[in-house]
Amino acid sequence: MTYELVIFDNDGVLVDSEPLSNRLLAEYLTELGYPTTIEDSYRDFMGTAAHRVHDVIAERYDGARLPEGFDDAFHGRVFDAFATGLAAVRGAEALLKELQRRSVPYCLASSAHHSWIRAALDTTGLRGHLAEERIFSAQDVGVGKPAPDLFLHAARTLGVDPAACLVLEDSPNGVLAARAAGMDVYGYTALTDPAKLTAAGATGLIADLAEVPALLDRRR
Repeated sequence: MTYELVIFDNDGVLVDSEPLSNRLLAEYLTELGYPTTIEDSYRDFMGTAAHRVHDVIAERYDGARLPEGFDDAFHGRVFDAFATGLAAVRGAEALLKELQRRSVPYCLASSAHHSWIRAALDTTGLRGHLAEERIFSAQDVGVGKPAPDLFLHAARTLGVDPAACLVLEDSPNGVLAARAAGMDVYGYTALTDPAKLTAAGATGLIADLAEVPALLDRRR
């Protein structure tokens, strides 16, 4: 059996945005009176949808609510930083080109907003490798990872059995979502403790995107 679809997470897998976005989120929450370190941000928010930030603040601070317009303001800070400090993950463009050469279908499924995804892809030059109909956001289903809904939506839209999908993820929440969807998922360990990805149920681990073609060959 071969994989019929490769599903990429975006932040941390295709674009190297996690250090930048988590630093800015920690700084912004701290400014608002909710002390947060970058380590806290990685632990609590990496791989989740935007509403998770609101949920965590409410849980920890007796129902506190972030100011109206928080998401837009935060995204504005991130997009400004993207313009000068964002690059593609090493090997991402080469991998997309290799999948195209092999005629292996692929798509992107991210908990981020559509505007965030496109800003990141435009800045890094990867946008041309992803057709509009193959970009999926948690906005499309109303819930982010670790729920499986986003991955199932992507597979269903593209007409692929979940069991024939290979997911590439760098967060435990993403791994949990893929496993709940019945998909194989390899954890990318560049920023995440491999033990956490394994504990979440990763099928296997990769340290470099150059390892992915071998995964496709192994499934044949």
